[in-house]
Amino acid sequence: AERVLGVISETDLLQHQAQGDEGRGRVRLPKRTRAARTALAKARARTAENLMSQPAVTATPEQYVTEAARLMCEHRVERLPVVDDKNRLVGIVTRGDLLRVFLRTDEEIRREILDDVLPRATEGPAHTVAVSVRDGMVTLSGRPVGLSDVPLLIRRLWRVDGVVGVVNRLA
Repeated sequence: AERVLGVISETDLLQHQAQGDEGRGRVRLPKRTRAARTALAKARARTAENLMSQPAVTATPEQYVTEAARLMCEHRVERLPVVDDKNRLVGIVTRGDLLRVFLRTDEEIRREILDDVLPRATEGPAHTVAVSVRDGMVTLSGRPVGLSDVPLLIRRLWRVDGVVGVVNRLA
């Protein structure tokens, strides 16, 4: 079945290449760390199954960018497979993708909120909500007309690429 079982990383390939030739003919030491045993197994790998890191560290399409970044950092991976509810691959997030999110200007973030997020969240005129963005921090103020679900709006703001925080000053 089309599920993500593991990932062959650049590190896996480097370990395989670097230790492959050295590992042959070596005298086996009685005690090895887990990392050393893993490196030796990867050096001897002949199939993708034996070379890949498993289980795969994955994200879901609904996860926040910050959560994906945290996963990548915690597990020291440079690419993160994105899988659906059946663990099927739907995409891959790279470190470069994450960096691009945080390189958006405050004006780009503000424009997306004004053009896309607010009109979908309010039944009345969106201009009754003032939006300011500084260093990715969004501040909302004003008296929203036709906005009954402020928590939903705030959740939607968190999903805008580049948003690092939301301050709610709505009356």
